Amino acid sequence: MHGDPRKFDVVVLGAGAAGLMCAAVAVQRGRSVALLDHNAQPGRKILISGGGRCNFTNIHCAPDRFLSANPHFAKSALALYEPQHFLELVDRYRIPWHEKTLGQLFCDHSARAILDMLLAECAVGTGTFELLLNARGIKVANSGGFCVSSSAGELKADALVVATGGLSIPKMGATGLGYELARQFGLRVIEPRPALVPLILGGDEARWTELAGVSTEVVATAGGGKKGARGNPQFREKMLVTHRGLSGPAVLQTSAYWQAGQPFVVNFAPGLAGGAKLLESLMDPKARRDETALKQALRAVLPQRMADHLAEAGASGGWSNAALEKLEKRLRAWEFHPVGTEGFEKAEVTAGGVNTDDLNARTMEARRVPGLFFIGEAVGVTGHLGGFNFQWAWASGVAAGRAV
Repeated sequence: MHGDPRKFDVVVLGAGAAGLMCAAVAVQRGRSVALLDHNAQPGRKILISGGGRCNFTNIHCAPDRFLSANPHFAKSALALYEPQHFLELVDRYRIPWHEKTLGQLFCDHSARAILDMLLAECAVGTGTFELLLNARGIKVANSGGFCVSSSAGELKADALVVATGGLSIPKMGATGLGYELARQFGLRVIEPRPALVPLILGGDEARWTELAGVSTEVVATAGGGKKGARGNPQFREKMLVTHRGLSGPAVLQTSAYWQAGQPFVVNFAPGLAGGAKLLESLMDPKARRDETALKQALRAVLPQRMADHLAEAGASGGWSNAALEKLEKRLRAWEFHPVGTEGFEKAEVTAGGVNTDDLNARTMEARRVPGLFFIGEAVGVTGHLGGFNFQWAWASGVAAGRAV
């Protein structure tokens, strides 16, 4: 590096949810903070989230709603900064909000209110704040402090916070910079993969795509066979058939746990109470038993096109009691065999990332590199769909902001 770099207490890389929250907390603690982003505007993913209304947290936040190689890692940060804390901030700025299903909280109006709130928080306190956008070609060296060079100039700080996100939605500017910096400083990176992402069907199962646009409530889980889906949660939500495969909340949720080669298992009758059966009407010895009767039975609980498709696929087993019992079981644990996902382009988040074993769970600081922090989506913690990933961004941002 040449010339005299500008000096700050903290440089934060990435002006997304986690980076903005971290910067705000640090400024309010009296720190001088420079926040860099290679995009032309901050908070781009905040603005598009929740259909433009930002699903900013979930009131049912708990550690078991997060996927990580170390299931205990997220507990400290999540306990330090809970959904109620963020909600108090939202209320202080008089941002109207509402609760949707399953504890999801959204803005009544535009997600921009959340971004404006975070930027306003960065201007509060005894510290100083500078936002540097269009910062291209970011490089970092560690020599008597962290030296950061980019098209925005040269900066130096005792603390560097990496909040550069994951690889999901590259059209919004996602890059692998955070992983590159982690490796540069000797931290391990768990291979990033798309999560909360639609699944693609191929082979004979590609016929399902003829039902594109049809949705129904199911219980979905990843895994199957003799080992079952041990350790993988079940999700009771809507499944949507698309022109390429399967999507909808149930599928997106389960995709975070699905691995190539595994089946994707669906119960098509989650709403039947007690010992009720899908095929009850066919089990009477006097009942008509053929494909038409099967379609009628399935139409009682499923959309017509989906009922007919399942009837055609399941009718080949015959009409004996044993065959109908076998079909009943299959409909409650129907195995799909996805050939892949729709990739980072359609993934809402990135699973994997900086290995949590290399970070302090209370502060997000690298164990072997004092002053270096990783927060948000760059870290190997992935929340369920429904506001949990924003809560992780806020919580990990606060943890680092209080430590820098």
